[in-house]
Amino acid sequence: MEKTDHDEIKEMIVAARRAQQAYCQTFDQADVDEACKITAKLVFDNAEYLAKLAVEETGMGVYEDKVAKNRNKSKGVWYDLKDKKSIGILSIDNKTNLIEIAKPIGVVAGITPMTNPIVTPMSKIMFALKTQNAIIIAPHPKAKHCSSLAVDMINEVLKPLGVPEGMVQVVREPSITKTQALMAMCDVTVATGGMPMVKSAYSSGKPSFGVGAGNVQVILDRFIDYDLAAGKIITGRSFDNGIICSGEQSFIYPRSDKKEVFEAFERKGAYFVKGDEREKIINAIFEDGMLARDIVGQSVKFIADKAGIDLPENTRVIVVEANGIGREDIVCKEKMCPVMACFPYDYFEEAINIAKTNLFLEGNGHTAGIHSNNQANIIKAGIDLSVSRLIVNAPCATTAGGSIQNGLPVTNTLGCGSWGNNSISENFTYKHLLNITRVAPLSTRIHVPSDAEIWN
Repeated sequence: MEKTDHDEIKEMIVAARRAQQAYCQTFDQADVDEACKITAKLVFDNAEYLAKLAVEETGMGVYEDKVAKNRNKSKGVWYDLKDKKSIGILSIDNKTNLIEIAKPIGVVAGITPMTNPIVTPMSKIMFALKTQNAIIIAPHPKAKHCSSLAVDMINEVLKPLGVPEGMVQVVREPSITKTQALMAMCDVTVATGGMPMVKSAYSSGKPSFGVGAGNVQVILDRFIDYDLAAGKIITGRSFDNGIICSGEQSFIYPRSDKKEVFEAFERKGAYFVKGDEREKIINAIFEDGMLARDIVGQSVKFIADKAGIDLPENTRVIVVEANGIGREDIVCKEKMCPVMACFPYDYFEEAINIAKTNLFLEGNGHTAGIHSNNQANIIKAGIDLSVSRLIVNAPCATTAGGSIQNGLPVTNTLGCGSWGNNSISENFTYKHLLNITRVAPLSTRIHVPSDAEIWN
């Protein structure tokens, strides 16, 4: 009898559970840390090779940027994980005597996208190994070869450490039915990718961590170095041809400084469309109100050729001046390519409102950015915007997913909270793959107040 998709996944789950039990029995904290380290080092050392495979198979992104991503994410995730306790007793509270004990969840389903087919499997594997969980990677069908090869290479370097076979697996011929079966049989799903897939994960009946849509709005405050800000924004928008969900989508600038702002952006490689070029670009990147699939992760030249317009040499991003905010102009939506919208404002509260309106249209809960020297305005943006992370004076695309310098855990799975229909409003990391037992005795060191003390 021919093996069904359900049978194939069931066999993988059985092998994963067997491996996970053995791993828990034989791998201590030092061992799991070594497994994480060599996983990251494998991707770091093979950054060029794996980047080349990803670009060739998916047909999107920029080779040099994928090399940088492979290197920076591998060392960043490892830097975050090393020296972090993830096994056994995590803490003992000196006052209450409360003891926290870490325990693995079991088998993780790691759903990974075609936009990040190397570093997303890598980080999920590292988070699972760190917490003594087995993991089965289900890659996007259009990235199955490069993702599967990355998993195979990781398994080869893990083998000498004695990591049990089945601890890290990959679905080699992924399909919707296999992914659904995996999500139904695993203990927890970590879903990174499109909204339909994330919704499916949340409907699987098992605990799930998903991501939300991105539509990063960036506010330019007054009295800043516009050249410096423009350089960072364009670096973020153009990185990997704009396929990163945390990439800048729009910038909101002081109307009174329009000339200085536009000149700064032009010096850094922006081209502002003129006349009928605007509709040509919009029609090239949107079809029937939705993002056109063929432009995702493509170059400015590809987009210009599709639109039938000419661009100056060294153009890095195309900028479209919006004709309204939110639903008033389709360019306010997410654009997964090197195209940006821009909006003028007269006072800072208006800038906040523009960003909020565009986020409510798409991208609520994800990320926003601000370039400012005014701490009060930075805090105001943090208070008023419904985002899980506000990036300050830095490229959003390359720092929202974590940076050694900004305190955000390095990851490829960015939770968007209830705003984005997610269960967490932070960067997903190893701690989310732990169950915690809390041992709670009564402490004689704590004074029990009388009713009068409590109510007074």
